[in-house]
Amino acid sequence: MQSRMRHPALLLPDARQALLALDKTTHVEGLSEVTRELVHLRASQINGCSVCVDMHSRGLKKMGEKDERIWAVGAWRETPWFTDAERAALALTEDLTRLSDRSDAVPDALWQEVERHYDERARAALLITIAGINVWNRLNASVRQVAGAKWE
Repeated sequence: MQSRMRHPALLLPDARQALLALDKTTHVEGLSEVTRELVHLRASQINGCSVCVDMHSRGLKKMGEKDERIWAVGAWRETPWFTDAERAALALTEDLTRLSDRSDAVPDALWQEVERHYDERARAALLITIAGINVWNRLNASVRQVAGAKWE
């Protein structure tokens, strides 16, 4: 496999810095690093971004997450290994990653569940986390960035 071109974030270093700065804003109290990585992994699975699936699976492993949780992110509804707060974050991730799949992008019941677990700052960080990983997924998928390859 070979990517189609140099990665856009490398060709436009200011864009890369802006995306990294955006991600940095999401490191807030109330939204754990593990939840951020779970969100990154789930959106990347949905979008078929092999680079990010690889990166965020490895990130979770490095954080000490058990294999069962990492392997089950794609089937989180059917497993006992996720907290209610993580489930709310994963459900929101799926809805926002698949915006066109329903007329109501985020149903009130889901929003209320997210509110139950995250305060306003954490919800803001969660929304920006989901939006940010979707940007990276779309850039990687469009240029066919190869998982495990050096970015050029």
